[in-house]
Amino acid sequence: MERKSSTNEMKKNIFVVDDHPIIREGLQKLISKQDDIAICGDAEDAYRALAQMEAAKPDLVIVDISLSRGNGLELIKSIKVRYPGIFILVISMHDESLYAERSIHAGARGYIMKSEAADKVLTAIRSVLAGNIYLGDGIRNSILEKLFYNKKGNQTPLQSLSDRELEVFQLIAEGYKRNTIAEKLHTSANTIDTHYAHIKKKLGLKSSNELIKFAINYFMNFDS
Repeated sequence: MERKSSTNEMKKNIFVVDDHPIIREGLQKLISKQDDIAICGDAEDAYRALAQMEAAKPDLVIVDISLSRGNGLELIKSIKVRYPGIFILVISMHDESLYAERSIHAGARGYIMKSEAADKVLTAIRSVLAGNIYLGDGIRNSILEKLFYNKKGNQTPLQSLSDRELEVFQLIAEGYKRNTIAEKLHTSANTIDTHYAHIKKKLGLKSSNELIKFAINYFMNFDS
């Protein structure tokens, strides 16, 4: 996708970060039909996104959690440090009960599933651009309960994982081995071993084989 110039200077610029070309193209087609928003650029990974951000000058960045290089949560944090005035909306296929609250804590202003209808995606974009936080009703109520009533005792084992542990867990589910995970996360195999140990303890699993099976089954069941 190339940056498109707009004859309407009042249009808000949207930058898309997703590693699936079909998603980027779909969002471009959807947004190009709107009178108040326009695509100003896109990238398939965190590194290209950050490299293009200053020239693209987006008002809002759409980010997926899973990227071909880098991680959506870390990208959100980097954008907020470098460009604190840019709004961020996460559009993802991943379980909102695991990722929505983390995304908001990282600096995003909204989270919506890719399975939602196009009109809801547009509603989410406009709501975030207006300065609001956009979440699905279920996860919004859950987060508000935690904020106002400090209900931390109802976390599931998966929700107790740190952002990095959850990232490792997801890569395990995708079939990556320890050394490859270490390379993708730019860390050592020993550090990944430590993450494995912490994840197994939090999930009540005894072996790495149990962890691998659990991770694969979790994401297969969620995707179905």
